[in-house]
Amino acid sequence: MDNIISAENVEFHYDNNFDTDEPPVKVLKGVSLDIRKGEFLAVLGHNGSGKSTIAKHFNAILLPCGGKVYAAGFDTADDDRLFDIRQHVGMVFQNPDNQIVATIVEEDVAFALENMGVDPDEMRERVDNALKSVGMYEYREHSPHQLSGGQKQRVAIAGIIAMRPDCIILDEPTAMLDPKGRREVMATVKQLNRDFGITIVIITHYMDEAAQADRIVVMDGGRIILDDVPSEVFSHVDEMKRIGLDVPQVTELMHRMGKLGFDADTHIIDEEKCAEALFELLKK
Repeated sequence: MDNIISAENVEFHYDNNFDTDEPPVKVLKGVSLDIRKGEFLAVLGHNGSGKSTIAKHFNAILLPCGGKVYAAGFDTADDDRLFDIRQHVGMVFQNPDNQIVATIVEEDVAFALENMGVDPDEMRERVDNALKSVGMYEYREHSPHQLSGGQKQRVAIAGIIAMRPDCIILDEPTAMLDPKGRREVMATVKQLNRDFGITIVIITHYMDEAAQADRIVVMDGGRIILDDVPSEVFSHVDEMKRIGLDVPQVTELMHRMGKLGFDADTHIIDEEKCAEALFELLKK
């Protein structure tokens, strides 16, 4: 399977704005990562681990101080390819209010298309299809600012979808939402990946969201320390806790039972499978 994004030994530091001789602190320290087309990838890490910084490299919001990043085959450091990169790789941020620019939902979704010079008939079709894909078509004539947090975030996602990207990067899109809003956004994200084959990269603090991905990357101190399927990543309970991250509650339960001497499978991340495993343990 082809890669939609490739990071090769990426290093990055923010400029030191203080009057000091101290060298700037590296935020990324040689990060290499390939993201395949159609993949659903979750990136985990505590604050300051570098997860949002690497995400902003994927569509050239940030450029590497060392190494290379390729998005949809284009070198992100090539200024002449910036427009192409952002047509292929879109980004949704934590606060949807920062991405909403119009007073009517459908006008907001159409905003980027107008700047791209898309034909009005095609624009109408793209806007309608994008809003339908996130379940917001019936709100097309509403004011975005009267919507709930989850609805606003879905409108922001629709604005990216209308551009027809191959990949969507979501930087903690549910951090400011209540549980209902979180469920709405995650259902939308999974549908886009499943039904439309859009590559999804989600940066999140929520373990239950990461557990829904095909693959999880865990970052700490500007480096990738784990990269595997969710059940394998979360089985490293002690290492996850060492860097300040949690694991799904069912995995934590099986881990504790294992420490008590039970033959418990710490690769379980699903509640139903956990219940089945506990039932088998009780039978024994």
